[in-house]
Amino acid sequence: MSVGKHGLPGCKWLRLALVVACLFVLAGCGLNRQLARQADRVVAAEQPQQITCPQADHCAIGSPFHQLAKQARLASTPQQPIHYVNVLEQGEDSLLLRVHLIRAARKTIDIQTFIWDNDDAGRLILDELLTAARRGVRVRVIADQLFSLEDTELLSRLALVHRNFEVRIYNPTFHKAVTQPLEFAASIVCCFTRFNQRMHNKLFLVDNEFGIAGGRNYENRYFDWDHEFDYRDRDVLVTGDEAGREMATSFEKFWSNKRAARLTRLNDVNQRLVAEADQHLPLPAAERGIDPMRVEILRAHAGLVAEIERRFISTALRVGQVDYFSDTPAKQEQGSDPNKQLGEHIASMISQAQTQIIMQTPYLVISKHARRVFRKLQERETPPDIIVSTNSLAATDAFYVYALSHKYKKRYLKLGFRIYEFKPFPGDASKMISRYSELSGDGNTNGYQRFGKAPLTSRGVRIGMHAKSIVIDGRTTLIGSHNFDPRSDNYNTESGLIIHDRAVADLVRSAIVGDAQPQNSWTIAKRPRTNLLHRINNAIADFSTVLPLFDFWPFRYATSYELNPGCAPLKQNDPHFYDCYTAVGDFPEVDLPMKTIYTRIVTAFGAGAVGIL
Repeated sequence: MSVGKHGLPGCKWLRLALVVACLFVLAGCGLNRQLARQADRVVAAEQPQQITCPQADHCAIGSPFHQLAKQARLASTPQQPIHYVNVLEQGEDSLLLRVHLIRAARKTIDIQTFIWDNDDAGRLILDELLTAARRGVRVRVIADQLFSLEDTELLSRLALVHRNFEVRIYNPTFHKAVTQPLEFAASIVCCFTRFNQRMHNKLFLVDNEFGIAGGRNYENRYFDWDHEFDYRDRDVLVTGDEAGREMATSFEKFWSNKRAARLTRLNDVNQRLVAEADQHLPLPAAERGIDPMRVEILRAHAGLVAEIERRFISTALRVGQVDYFSDTPAKQEQGSDPNKQLGEHIASMISQAQTQIIMQTPYLVISKHARRVFRKLQERETPPDIIVSTNSLAATDAFYVYALSHKYKKRYLKLGFRIYEFKPFPGDASKMISRYSELSGDGNTNGYQRFGKAPLTSRGVRIGMHAKSIVIDGRTTLIGSHNFDPRSDNYNTESGLIIHDRAVADLVRSAIVGDAQPQNSWTIAKRPRTNLLHRINNAIADFSTVLPLFDFWPFRYATSYELNPGCAPLKQNDPHFYDCYTAVGDFPEVDLPMKTIYTRIVTAFGAGAVGIL
């Protein structure tokens, strides 16, 4: 151990230097109240208040959804509410529907999101919201600070845009909209628990009767618009008063919470507001505009009633009970009721399954509590069939999380999971992604490495799994933001819709099972143990896996398999499985050796970070 000139060990000097650096950052971390008061005065003086349409409906467009909502209202009773449901599998459908409903809004629009990017999709929704605010609709947006609108120029202009439009930033670091690297490090050291709670909720609510929840944020890749990497995602529109009221109640809890900061309570935004007072500057352009023609086409289609009727009204399913569940902002606070958390409710639903559980998640990392629930199911005389659709390393946007799934794959197979890992170029891509053949890109650009994606052996527009859904016994469906992992259970706030209807369950079940088909996913199965060497390898792998550190053994219990030509799909426990499937390695399609090495390093050393990752 090295020694400093005063006799203190060098590592203590390092810790001291880190503390001093954090204190330096923390010294300026509080709200500058004088600057905030100045910013408030600027907003009060410059924010427009006039509206373009004083009519009662604020010139909302006529929408067939208004008639659908009326039908639900008239058919509902206090004992049996009626709703209409649209499951949104394709991203562009989900974007089109949002634009249409914004234009149809008569009173209010409330949005919660984890990510909001200033690209084509994010800017399209932003512009439509501003138009709605100017005609008289109250628009409120809560965006988590970590990955949303990371531009003080844009945020300062939004603070001035109209009295009917307001953005709040959830859980900002040190009263700032944009976190610099040193501030990021200081926040982890000084206030990790608070910093680590992110608002992962996704909610889109119009007039408290049209609500969308699911996995999609506001960025091109969630709406099939990215030319290099798009998400296979899912959300759902519910039309009806009962679910709408539950969504509105949840939104109000977040809007009024102390963690939801007004823009004039962010020091870096206030500096711009005060410095640019009386300049009446326009909003900055989209940062990553890719295809303006595509934007204009969608704008035009959003106003076509016949198009909306064909794509959505004709496919809306009439259902009864729909429940909206959301964690509260007080999720991590001492004394909060765990029974009111979404994760606890999901565990309760799973524990009551009788015949089948179909689960889709981008990150197969299961919490201890969830493992106990699944273990009890396996102890039954006739356990339910459990199908899990998740990402492969080649498809994931977070290789470090996949590494932990890789570490514990045997654990999940022993819990009865039939695991299927999504391919980055699925055979049914054209059914999953709108106009997939028109997109271009090689899927391997450096710009996407910041999200933990692995370079591939093939070229094209890569697709990653992002949907979070569960179907239980063919009658109950959950679609939401919860990843069914420790972070969703313990740290993030999450939300989702639980729909009690067999037709909806059939739709979602069919979609997930389709994603798990051989042309779209690799099948995960144990390696055959045909001789003593295989058995010794398995024993060493078991020992290595239980180590919290130094889990370096490369030959794991299970690997990926591809269906042979001419064979029909078989379950992993079928006696003829190995006759019809060929092992293709632990990380098929991954081209870069270093990414494989990184993955194995996280597998070896990352066990203690399961709850955080």
